[in-house]
Amino acid sequence: MRDARPAVFETVKDEPLVRVVGLSKQYVQRRGLGRRAFGLVAFEDVHLAIHRGRTLAIVGESGAGKSTLAKCLALLEKPTAGEIWFEGKNLFARGDRRGRLAMHRHVQLIFQDPTTALNPRFTAEEIITEPLVIQKMGTKDARRLRAQELMEQVGLPARSAAKRPLEFSGGQRQRLAIARALALEPKLLILDEALSSLDLVNQQTILKLLADLRETHSLTYIHISHDLRAVAEFADDVAVMSERRIVEQKPAAELFAHPEHPDTQALFAAMPSLESIYQRRLA
Repeated sequence: MRDARPAVFETVKDEPLVRVVGLSKQYVQRRGLGRRAFGLVAFEDVHLAIHRGRTLAIVGESGAGKSTLAKCLALLEKPTAGEIWFEGKNLFARGDRRGRLAMHRHVQLIFQDPTTALNPRFTAEEIITEPLVIQKMGTKDARRLRAQELMEQVGLPARSAAKRPLEFSGGQRQRLAIARALALEPKLLILDEALSSLDLVNQQTILKLLADLRETHSLTYIHISHDLRAVAEFADDVAVMSERRIVEQKPAAELFAHPEHPDTQALFAAMPSLESIYQRRLA
């Protein structure tokens, strides 16, 4: 079989941070008295390139497979087939357990609902420092200072470090989730509908925060969303997912101006104000 990886993959200067080749995820379920097995396809044959310092948005209707793809990219679920290359290394090469463990540190996933994603019994400081404790990084005092520093960076006062998640507002809880994700100094943040539970004011504020953090922390983002307005304001590149496949991937400006795939055109047709939003971003 021909290797799907380009021959110069490890040497080109613009090598993507993450390259996904032919990735598929299928769940096997059983039903009936005979417990006959059948396959449920979450997504199949996905190819993606995520470039350093950029934001790739993955858009599509509900049920297209976006969230399952996010979990596979974060190695929270194992794909059925395909490859994930991170910094030029195939994470599913035989025996590369060390590479997969390293990626857990370098890739963090921020979920849609911070209320269910954060331990309600932990203080803000404990939530942020938990990854450092697990990785056995730093002293207790150093971790405390790190938590306070990150809280300030995401717009939370350090004096609220003793508060628990339910003492914060929804927007503040999402900021807390972002601070926790930054604790291990990751290279890639995956935002799985991370703005959809917030009102429009908080969405705009968090988008600006994420844009600032991308610069100060040299981050790369995968932004999974069904909200094309937010994507138009935030993403550099866009991949359209339909019926469990990526049907089109282009730079955002090009895709918004000239969508080619019929499913992309149908998706954009439902958002008549999209063009004006994107033009305002470029102004």
